[in-house]
Amino acid sequence: MSFGMRQRRAVVVVVAGLLALALLLSAGLAAGLVVLGDDDQDDAPADTPTRTAAPLDADAADARTPPDDSLAPFYDQELAWEACPPGDYEDDAAECTTLTVPVDYAEAGGDTIDLALLRLPAEGEAVGSLVVNPGGPGARGTSYAAAAGRILGGDLLANLDVVGFDPRGVGRSAPVDCLTDAELDAFTEADPSPDDPTEAAAYASAQEDFFAGCAARTGDLLGHVSTVEAARDMDVLRAALGDPRLVYLGASYGTDLGATYAELFPERVGRMVLDAGVDPSLGAVDEAIGQAGGFETALRSYVGNCTENISGCYLGDDLQGGLDTISDLLDRVQEEPLPTTGDRELSGGLAFYGLVFPLYSEDLWPLLDQALRAALDGDGTALATLADLYLSRTDGSYADNSAEAIYAVRCLDDPTSVPVEDVPDLVPAFEEASPTFGETFAWGMVGCQGVTVEAAEPRPEIDAAGAAPIMVVGTTRDPATPYEWSVALAEQLESGVLVTRDGDGHTGYGQGDACVDAAVEDYLLDGTAPEEDLRC
Repeated sequence: MSFGMRQRRAVVVVVAGLLALALLLSAGLAAGLVVLGDDDQDDAPADTPTRTAAPLDADAADARTPPDDSLAPFYDQELAWEACPPGDYEDDAAECTTLTVPVDYAEAGGDTIDLALLRLPAEGEAVGSLVVNPGGPGARGTSYAAAAGRILGGDLLANLDVVGFDPRGVGRSAPVDCLTDAELDAFTEADPSPDDPTEAAAYASAQEDFFAGCAARTGDLLGHVSTVEAARDMDVLRAALGDPRLVYLGASYGTDLGATYAELFPERVGRMVLDAGVDPSLGAVDEAIGQAGGFETALRSYVGNCTENISGCYLGDDLQGGLDTISDLLDRVQEEPLPTTGDRELSGGLAFYGLVFPLYSEDLWPLLDQALRAALDGDGTALATLADLYLSRTDGSYADNSAEAIYAVRCLDDPTSVPVEDVPDLVPAFEEASPTFGETFAWGMVGCQGVTVEAAEPRPEIDAAGAAPIMVVGTTRDPATPYEWSVALAEQLESGVLVTRDGDGHTGYGQGDACVDAAVEDYLLDGTAPEEDLRC
């Protein structure tokens, strides 16, 4: 099983007018980013331009100077933008092209791949580009950029070309492939917390089969989809855009990618905002325990809102009683899946995804109300639909490879895997952090079994010494990237500045907090960062 963090406000999904994208955090139980929102975005940033952005630093070193002479052909690329294929993306004004990068940066003269790019041109005179990444790993930056009209404030759209890219191995950028659709169905439907040695052995075998499939279907590229290499690709992109310094907005896993870029190219950092930070210093187990606790906090907030504030709450009027009702439902579904009106039953794996996914956004709580109420009445259709939204699954097939790329990237970055026989020893610590989800997250540590490739370049320690100010935005009850991670990331970055949003849901920008939105936009437009940490 994998589970990811995803960024709010991305690609339009027809069902209920939602938006969806993705991040993976633990080595086995993903942590990446998706997030949803409806079409009537009352909390969206203002979309009426009111000012002109300050020019970007023109005194930086020449934009196209490569870090190594062997990379000059890549840094000298000219991008040929043209209209995107009709119907492919949300905004008809979007332009598409590709960027060529080496498969292996240590062998620049070897094989290459093409990365899919999308640009939403500025509505006024552009002073430069804003490169965006929505999270994952596995989320498509092209789709995120195409949706920028409903994600970003009007002043940003007026002054900056918004550019998104599908990172290597993702979407239309040499996508990794691991399983057939039917095999991926079985993989995601599996019981997320085995109950006996036979189930545990089958769980571990499924992880090994997954990576065997990746190796067979993806080939040598599988060893070159790391975050470090994606960060190097981002510098080639910056050069091809003609920007001497990178202006960047990354969310969830996108903060990991951005911080890695800042470590590799500190002198190239311009205005960088990292929203919903990932703590790069954590080991795999501590990371997974932290995320389990984050989702428990979010679930308690959801249940508490219902039991304390809603008359006739379907979960009753007691917080612990409501939590117990949901835990009991998850346990029952593992033993006896619920029927749906679709093509498969609501299994334990799908129930987990369907429950956790709406916790990314308070806007989705009403949908979770409906789905859980129906499941408690014996109908798993709505909860399975939410799970399919998370997995980018529609009509029995998958719209993208996010459910595979999330594993491939994270397990290349950190192949840590806990042997099956050691998982029971971890369960108490996980359940202390999360009585509801702890056991599932503990079993997620079995993930990455079967990985046979190594990253071409080790991940660096992060402090980004010498970089311009880097803004980190953290939300106090963020389920997928706990607030403490943003605090830690800001402290580890030599020039980090923390902006705190007190609220629910994943990410802080565009969530209805005018203080946070102003801080982010002031920095991206004018280069004006708070002189000290800001709490909104």
